[in-house]
Amino acid sequence: MKVLVVTNMYPTAKTPAVGTFVYDQVSSLRRAGVCIDVLHVNGRDDTWNYIRGFFRFWRVLSRYKYDLVHAHYVLTGVIARAQWGLPVVLTHHGPEVLGYPRWQTWLAKLVTPLFDEVIYVSEQMRRALHDDDGWVIPCGIDLDAFARVPRDEARATLGLPPDKPLVLWAGEHWRPEKRFTLVEQAIASLKQSLPDAELVLLSRRPHELVPTYMSACDSLVLTSALEGSPMVVKEAMACDLPVVSVQVGDVPDVIDGTAGCAIVDGEPGQIALRLADVLRQRERTDGRARVHRFARDRIAAAIVDVYRHAINRPRRRHRAT
Repeated sequence: MKVLVVTNMYPTAKTPAVGTFVYDQVSSLRRAGVCIDVLHVNGRDDTWNYIRGFFRFWRVLSRYKYDLVHAHYVLTGVIARAQWGLPVVLTHHGPEVLGYPRWQTWLAKLVTPLFDEVIYVSEQMRRALHDDDGWVIPCGIDLDAFARVPRDEARATLGLPPDKPLVLWAGEHWRPEKRFTLVEQAIASLKQSLPDAELVLLSRRPHELVPTYMSACDSLVLTSALEGSPMVVKEAMACDLPVVSVQVGDVPDVIDGTAGCAIVDGEPGQIALRLADVLRQRERTDGRARVHRFARDRIAAAIVDVYRHAINRPRRRHRAT
């Protein structure tokens, strides 16, 4: 099986933390025996790259033979669907399906019926597009890489304070849907009861450093208004890091029943209260045992099943959404 992956999210030297979940998925599929080439359409670097992407895509197809095209995100999905000779699998990853930006939501509703198979990383997303035929397969995590090390060792490696309670926020804090102002307000409130508490902001760092930060900190906080299946929560669980999150995406399902983790509303005071509870205890969770279902090799096997469906069955019927 030979597959062309078309994505607008992929790590580069300039942005090493962007699209690491796509990179990991490609790596795990290769280990599963799938021959994969990657076409990275870097729309972040230059919006015109989406237009150039059509020509690059057709040029690749003219030179190499593939059994299937797998597109990540709706914009690169449009590029991948600009041909009908090969089946196309589209993976929807998050906010573009759930309402942000709104024009991409309308585009997703318009073009999703045109794909042979569609993967959603959460059930909420599948329901949002009323797609009874869609597959729900979250991105997998590397349980070898995401495993905790002793807290003192991790802090010494990163040069973090050895004794202070530390709250981790990981991601692109400048994006509006992340609602980073809630984090700032919550930490300000938290400091009234725990003056030594500090926020550790992890952005634009290589992905291989993330497990060390998760081992060094005492809690992860997530305040996003929109998410599909946030990788940072699953990765934190794999490192036994307590998670305090608003109700978003599939987070309630991922942390369900895990002592030390909590779902809170989007009010800074409530976020601060839950963080204070976690930081006073400074204990790890048993989250790792609960996320083995997201092991990347298991996820790769599920995606290979989708590929087989797309290749072997009659084309997906066009359906109203």
